[in-house]
Amino acid sequence: MAGIRAGGVERDSQTPLLEKSTRSCVEETETSEFGSKSLIGKSAYIPKLIWIFTESNFDTFVIPNTAFGVLGAFAASMLVEGYQQPPTILEILWRLPLALAFNWYSVFIFDLANQRSPESIQEDLINKPWRPIPTGKVTATEARRLLLVSIPLVLLFNYMLGVWRQGFLILILTWMYNDIRGSDEVVRDFIISVAYGMFNSASLEIAVGGGEYTDISISRGGFIWTTMISAVILTTMQVQDLKDQAGDRTRGRQTIALWIGDRFSRITIAFFVCFWSAACLLFWDLRPYGYVVPAATGAVTAYRVLSKKTPKEDATTWRWWCLWTITLYLLPILSLI
Repeated sequence: MAGIRAGGVERDSQTPLLEKSTRSCVEETETSEFGSKSLIGKSAYIPKLIWIFTESNFDTFVIPNTAFGVLGAFAASMLVEGYQQPPTILEILWRLPLALAFNWYSVFIFDLANQRSPESIQEDLINKPWRPIPTGKVTATEARRLLLVSIPLVLLFNYMLGVWRQGFLILILTWMYNDIRGSDEVVRDFIISVAYGMFNSASLEIAVGGGEYTDISISRGGFIWTTMISAVILTTMQVQDLKDQAGDRTRGRQTIALWIGDRFSRITIAFFVCFWSAACLLFWDLRPYGYVVPAATGAVTAYRVLSKKTPKEDATTWRWWCLWTITLYLLPILSLI
């Protein structure tokens, strides 16, 4: 017995910390609320499971990306080419649920991949302890199995919607961000900005009735506008990391805020919020009254980034940033007034 015990201690002492963390997380979450249900109960629980995985990203990612496509569709003459006549308001609103569904199920795949790793579970215990895996609603193994079922369905849905190219690249970016830990490197914001470009361009194509099986495609103006928004994301998205610095530091994640320092990161965010507010307004050549809402929300966001510095205040600033991006998405409509 002593020999076995000694061998076990020696083997454990040589086990890498990450491997220990992985094993401990799996051992501590063998049962879950989802796993304890019957087959019928599990089927009925799926909608709730989708919501609790995506809840934190619904109003900060799903709604803004859907808004980009739907609101951009109203300015189809500027952003889209190949149609015989611009889509009507009724046609755009009819396609809104499709654009919403595309963004929602794509984010669900991302969140499943993002929240199931041992590192993410440990981070969520600090930053987001209400998420489904830390609270025991589902295990990491169950999340992995959900991915195995969900990804083929998502590929099918993207094919049916005519946005399989963007959807396929989103899956690759999801893999890069989560499974090979691009989220822990400085390139994480670049990955996110490219993903936004794919989400936004696909949302626009869905909203105008375009896609792979039609002659309708994004025009040069639409490409420029989509690229500008991706640049907005690339240079200001790190505002979301300000509130999570404690957990990111524990994980060893190389966010911009931790890489260049909190103060300089805040200064660059505030600068680019002001810069892109002006650049986007100039791109759409609005009347003076069209400047009010985007400029005001941008100013509030820049002010809060520089002056409100607690994690709770940074979480509120992150939501102001999301509101500011939505006001940018409103610019196509404002240009028509």
